[in-house]
Amino acid sequence: MLLNSFVLNMFFLYFPEDKSEYIPALISMSAFVLAAVIFFLFMRRLSKKEEEKAKELEGKYKIGE
Repeated sequence: MLLNSFVLNMFFLYFPEDKSEYIPALISMSAFVLAAVIFFLFMRRLSKKEEEKAKELEGKYKIGE
């Protein structure tokens, strides 16, 4: 029953005849994808620095070996 309602609701999707209506959506999607990539690279760099700090502390406080 749920699948039936999903398929029936797909007929009401809006695809504009004027393709210039896609331009604002493309611009905003590009901005969000770029922001996501920049954030991902920033977090990866930050994680690498934290890893180096953790290894340094681990070596400093190693006991019994």
